[in-house]
Amino acid sequence: MNRNITFFIASNSGSLSKKVVVSRTCLCAVGIICCICISVLGLLLFDYTNLKRNAVQSDSLWSRLKGQEQELSGQRKQIQLFASEINTLKNKIVDLNTFEKKIRVLANIEPTTGQENVFGIGGSIPEDLDPSIVFTKSHDSLLREMHEQVEQLSEESENQKENFESLAEYLTERRNLLAATPAINPTRGWVTSTFGYRKSPFTGLRELHKGLDISARTGTPVFATADGVITFSDNKSLLGNMVIVDHGHGLVTRYAHLNKIYKQSGDSIKRGDILGEVGNTGRTTGPHLHYDVRLNGISVNPEKYIVD
Repeated sequence: MNRNITFFIASNSGSLSKKVVVSRTCLCAVGIICCICISVLGLLLFDYTNLKRNAVQSDSLWSRLKGQEQELSGQRKQIQLFASEINTLKNKIVDLNTFEKKIRVLANIEPTTGQENVFGIGGSIPEDLDPSIVFTKSHDSLLREMHEQVEQLSEESENQKENFESLAEYLTERRNLLAATPAINPTRGWVTSTFGYRKSPFTGLRELHKGLDISARTGTPVFATADGVITFSDNKSLLGNMVIVDHGHGLVTRYAHLNKIYKQSGDSIKRGDILGEVGNTGRTTGPHLHYDVRLNGISVNPEKYIVD
């Protein structure tokens, strides 16, 4: 059996120009080699395609990783900032507590129950947080500590709020008491008779004079010595034209022998308001103001209250 294959090569004119004889074995070998080359080329092309696709995916993953790293870095900086702010807030609360204690000492106010122990029993102030821990090791412990300190700060700020509210309430009450305390001279003049026992200018007998007699010209202004409400504004027999002011807290002041009255019963007045004028009404020996102070219905020496 012939194992050769003959190839005839013709020219453009159709005449035989060359004859090539190739063995079947050689032809099979060439075919196998070509198949192998094609297969290898296909595998190379497939690998190249996969490699290129993986490279694109790697670039995408790398970009995403860089973005996550930047986001994580930003979060770490936020944690740092938050830790620093917690430290600052904690110091401010301690300063406020110290400031409140100073006010209470100056105002001679007893501290509220538990006030001596800021941040709980024993006054243990949490140590400052270390923000740099987030860049050196796991920051789980820092986050846990931050959470605990935020709870402590929240509780202590509420306690501080209650302490300041009680302090403000006390100081407001003291301010109202001071405003209601007769503290100025009721008129400009000369004291001719003080509080205490004296010889009556009318009967000659020893009597208790329950206020101050201040001589002045008729028409001299008479001032309210403290804030209050007028409870009487009319003529009162021997005391003549008189104004009575209730200042609260058991304090009452009375202004007698007035020439004119400028205020009416029920009017609210402030310290320094003009109530009327010095006069000579009622039983008197001359123009003057009779001024007295009563505490819980008992006459007291007005001079103990006058500070100007």
